[in-house]
Amino acid sequence: MGRQKMFLEKMSKSLQIRSLLLRQALAECLGTLILVMFGCGAVAQLVLSDGSHGMFLTVNLAFGFSATLGILVCGQVSGGHLNPAVTLALCLLGRERWRKFPMYFLFQTIGAFFGSAIIFGMYYDALWDRPGCFNVTGPGATAGIFATYPASHLTLLNGFFDQLIGTAALVVCILAIVDPYNNPIPQGLEAFTVGFVVLVIGLSMGFNSGYAVNPARDFGPRLFTAMAGWGRDVFIYGDGWFLVPIFAPFLGSFIGVVIYQLMVGFHVEGDARDKKSSEQENVRLTNVNANNSKEAMKDAA
Repeated sequence: MGRQKMFLEKMSKSLQIRSLLLRQALAECLGTLILVMFGCGAVAQLVLSDGSHGMFLTVNLAFGFSATLGILVCGQVSGGHLNPAVTLALCLLGRERWRKFPMYFLFQTIGAFFGSAIIFGMYYDALWDRPGCFNVTGPGATAGIFATYPASHLTLLNGFFDQLIGTAALVVCILAIVDPYNNPIPQGLEAFTVGFVVLVIGLSMGFNSGYAVNPARDFGPRLFTAMAGWGRDVFIYGDGWFLVPIFAPFLGSFIGVVIYQLMVGFHVEGDARDKKSSEQENVRLTNVNANNSKEAMKDAA
């Protein structure tokens, strides 16, 4: 047992990464992998079993709980963003350094890529057992297991609005959760609350296109499916639909930040600032009064 402990300590010292940013990016990679692996796994069960092993509710529950688990895994290291739109929002507010944004985006995408690869390997035989398994469209299509695709009724404009609103709602709720001035969530429960937000968004906004609201979660699996057998159709389908889940969430993130700050954030921060200034002024007045009393006592003596 002692020898094993010494071996593990040597491995820990030799494999420890000194760069804080790289450690944080790797944590985001693992957290996003967990998000996609469990979420897309639920979709795979639903699609490949033709509904016998899942339903719309179970898919949304899986994505909600997988977001919670992903944040629990990496939250203490990287903050548990799992979404470059969330990273962008925090950078806009000055709560994260801008150099994190491209690094997080890259590693979140890599995590999503490998998360979808794991599900592909797990359900490989089930995929091959399905007629037309590598179709992007049609009754046997399976590309939607991994990335999001618009419903037949959805136009590009409506889809862009769908992703914009979904991401803005996500960002507003997350900012409220992490705002220390606005009824802060008890420490340790933030991950569960964010997972609940993801679940609610899925239940209310998942019909049009599967509520990606996350450029990394959509692009990573889409890139994997292009390489795994679905081909370039994953980028062509829907007149360039793949661009919508990449760009709309970033705009939605910006709008979410503006809405939250204008309607809540600036005001609760201002109240806290005024309260702090008032307390400091009271302390100064107390000190002045105390000093005056001491001087008066000395003069009387």
